[in-house]
Amino acid sequence: MNTIDRAPTMAGIRTLPEALLLRSEQQPDRTAFVFLRNGEDPEETVTYRELDEASRLRAAAFVGAGLAGRNVVLLFPSGIEFIRTLIGCMYAGVAGAPVQVPRRRQGVERLRRIADDAATTVVLTTGEVKRDLEERFGDSPELAGLTLIDTETLARPPVADGAAYRSLSPHPEGTALLQYTSGSTGDPKGVIITHSNFLSNVIETDELWPSGADGTVVSWLPLFHDMGMLFGIVLPLWTGVPSYLMPPDAFIRRPARWLEAISRFGGTHAAAPSFAYELCVRAAEEGRTADVGSLASWRVAVNGAEPVRWSTLSSFTEAFAPYGFDPRAMAPGYGLAENTLKATGSPQDRAPAPLWLSARALGEGRVEAVDPRATGATPVVSSGVPVLGTRVSIVDPTSHALCPPARVGEIWISGPCVSPGYLGRPQLSEETFRARIHSPGDAGSGTHLRTGDLGFLHDGELYVTGRIKDVLIRKGRNFYPQDIELSAESAVPGLHPNCAAAFSIDDGAEEQLVVVVEADGRVLRSAGAPVLRDRVREAIRENHRLETDRVLVVRRGALSKTSSGKVQRRACRRRYESGELDAVAVAVSTADAVAVTPSGSVEASR
Repeated sequence: MNTIDRAPTMAGIRTLPEALLLRSEQQPDRTAFVFLRNGEDPEETVTYRELDEASRLRAAAFVGAGLAGRNVVLLFPSGIEFIRTLIGCMYAGVAGAPVQVPRRRQGVERLRRIADDAATTVVLTTGEVKRDLEERFGDSPELAGLTLIDTETLARPPVADGAAYRSLSPHPEGTALLQYTSGSTGDPKGVIITHSNFLSNVIETDELWPSGADGTVVSWLPLFHDMGMLFGIVLPLWTGVPSYLMPPDAFIRRPARWLEAISRFGGTHAAAPSFAYELCVRAAEEGRTADVGSLASWRVAVNGAEPVRWSTLSSFTEAFAPYGFDPRAMAPGYGLAENTLKATGSPQDRAPAPLWLSARALGEGRVEAVDPRATGATPVVSSGVPVLGTRVSIVDPTSHALCPPARVGEIWISGPCVSPGYLGRPQLSEETFRARIHSPGDAGSGTHLRTGDLGFLHDGELYVTGRIKDVLIRKGRNFYPQDIELSAESAVPGLHPNCAAAFSIDDGAEEQLVVVVEADGRVLRSAGAPVLRDRVREAIRENHRLETDRVLVVRRGALSKTSSGKVQRRACRRRYESGELDAVAVAVSTADAVAVTPSGSVEASR
């Protein structure tokens, strides 16, 4: 196995393309990326030299097409061509906006909204995606005026005239990427990520979770998503370790494929949202992990949920301890696109442990430790610490003063990973990215990123409790929707992770609590919608002493979610209020079961 000393070789590197160029010169034949076509079999392998040459050829083509200095949409499935194009864009000074390949008309509409927001009509993609879009959505008005370009067949200058593309080099403060937020509203925002943002974030990530010379990344995460891009592409490229990538669908259809690949290829680093670990636990419980070998090589298992669930961490480590999984590998973290990605993370080689708090006090914004056996005790898990130049503060979202110890407040971040702002939104950028703390004597008197997330600091570590706009207030008490959703998910065996959305609506007289639960055909056949909704209400009443005004049961796939699987509560609420949710059944606290038609009208169900 090749070994390298990264510290001296990477000194002076200012951009990701520079890192690739250095790798191509020092380790030209070393494997950079391997794409597993079905999550199992290698379909394509690329070395550093091959990747750099292909990326530069695309960069030259982009410059020749007049795209330098412009924005484009990147519409690619997971695969190595996306990596070539992404780095080619960076070389050429083209700001790419990665977007999920549409499967339905709603995805085409999102594609158009992002293209319009980025002020571009150019969409770089593959020939296969181009043909599929034109065949399925060719008559869609959203595609009108967009130019779909197949990057693999785009005319390129001959290698003999390669001096021009050899001289391409982006400026560190130039825009490397436009990372669009998940778009829980119909108005997605483009986060400007500079080359220095990218490098700062990956350097901090490697400081927190070092890869080592024998490191190997295994990832199923979508590459257009910030977590998938950083852990699947940027981190391995910076650290010089191979990255094994698989299509997200391969994992979703059979979660054990991810674990099998980690075992097969000696994966040391892998990251995923919380629901992925929950799916793996379910696979183990159902006897679908027989082909998983040893997981002893896995040193860093990043859990990128906010907040992190103790039940998820403990059940995963228990389920896979027989496979050699080390509990110290589990590494909860916190991040967001506006900070490039990672903001905090749990130190390596330390098993997570919960902080047991009073749920009532937490609802009042206070941090009060209690005995785990006490009534109303709830476990809260640390999302780790910031490293190097990143700083985290807990701030009163109204007064902008620092919160005293043991108080919940808004999480504010400062440091080199914070984005300059949203594309074309100066006022919102000023409010979000350049907030100032009003406390006298504050050491970080500069500007801060307002995350909109709630949390607190304990012994220097960050604990995330929820989002400001999602907090539910009932009879003077605050409730975090993710706690209610967890109770709903646990009400009936067989429900999938992230299958519930809790939110409040105003019926003109008072705020009402609505919980939407999605279930697949197996659960509906075994339990039935009426039983499911009754058990959900009972679980919420028992765990939170809270009455649920309405419970809707919808078929699996009906909930609005982000590309990383997080439930979009505000989008679900809007769809509920507009009658777009096609419910199997709805329960009202004082009425019999009723059915909801697709138009949103309510009919008695007997």
